[in-house]
Amino acid sequence: QVQLVDSGGGLVQAGGSLRLSCAASGLSFSSHIMGWFRQAPGKEREFVAGISWRGISVLYADSVKGRFTISRDNGKALLYLQMNRLNPEDTAVYYCAASRSNVIYNTLRMYNYWGQGTQVTVSS
Repeated sequence: QVQLVDSGGGLVQAGGSLRLSCAASGLSFSSHIMGWFRQAPGKEREFVAGISWRGISVLYADSVKGRFTISRDNGKALLYLQMNRLNPEDTAVYYCAASRSNVIYNTLRMYNYWGQGTQVTVSS
């Protein structure tokens, strides 16, 4: 059974930082594209960042480029999202996701497995 467990969310002031983690089990982690998505209240879930199997290629949404960094540790089956210079517009539930594709997609339907989400709240 595939499990993705998100953690690391919390309340932070604008300009602050957080690091999210996603622990994967039940799948061949190093053979999956991994991604982070987020969903703010009243909005659709949106792509944040994606990373290739070995972490060589990454893709970011324009809104987080230069502030967020996605990384992975295949030996530990962990995915990370380092978030710096947070602003209130980053407030959302953040989800990690795994894709069986061999390309980093920014669309939800290309991801096969999802974490339960972790809340990030940025106060102004």
